[in-house]
Amino acid sequence: MLIVDAQVHIWGANTPQRPWPARHKAHREVPIGKDELLREMDAAGVDRVVIVPPSWEGDRNDLALAAAQARPTRFAVMGRLDPEAPGARALIATWRRQPGMLGLRFTFHTPLLAPPLTEGRINWVWAEAEKAGVPIMVLVPHALVPLIDGIAGRHPGLKLVMDHCALTGGKKDEEAFRDFDRLIATAKRPNVAVKVSGFPCFTTDAYPYRRVHPYIRRAHDAFGPQRTFWGTDLSRLPCSYRRGVTMFTEEMPWLTAVDREWIMGRGVCEWLGWTPP
Repeated sequence: MLIVDAQVHIWGANTPQRPWPARHKAHREVPIGKDELLREMDAAGVDRVVIVPPSWEGDRNDLALAAAQARPTRFAVMGRLDPEAPGARALIATWRRQPGMLGLRFTFHTPLLAPPLTEGRINWVWAEAEKAGVPIMVLVPHALVPLIDGIAGRHPGLKLVMDHCALTGGKKDEEAFRDFDRLIATAKRPNVAVKVSGFPCFTTDAYPYRRVHPYIRRAHDAFGPQRTFWGTDLSRLPCSYRRGVTMFTEEMPWLTAVDREWIMGRGVCEWLGWTPP
């Protein structure tokens, strides 16, 4: 079974030569680089990783693309774009021609980052990405999910992925999932998929985090295994990488072998057009 993590960050240090914008803190003080990530992947039995450049570094893709170009069978990238930068519109048509680049990723999960979405300043991106066949991953809180649902309805040819099932912030357990129905409602859009990623971060439970299993099952039942993608968000995972894998492969007996094949890797590769090995 191909195991593909739908979301991992790598990043560099905040230095005068490579400064970060004042957005928010990194998941951890010591950055994760591609070599450390490869060691973690090999130890955990992870074949491939979709690298998602983190928002705290700003809208840069250099380290992620360098990793994907060095190890194209192990890494690919969903890159960042500042839609309000000069010349941004012209970049989308050739976005996927960058070696290692699969699509775009936008984050609207904090009051600082949300206005381009809530004020409609990013509206042009959806049509351009749909026209160019560029899939997009988005991180929004549950309160903003209806905006993404509307975008999916207006642009049926645009493939959208809801990161972390729209879980954001520091809430846990029932409080974190209070508005989960808003996410489930988007399953009616065949062009919307979800990442069941980072779920151990949203519970006070210990491994195998059974308190969140019912929500994973709800996502699976609504979207189907072909549109439900496993991921870890490794840099903030509260357990070992291997346990991030076995939580799904060993601790959810309701998943069939075919379900696991789709959820653990085949689904995200087919959705993003990352040709399986």
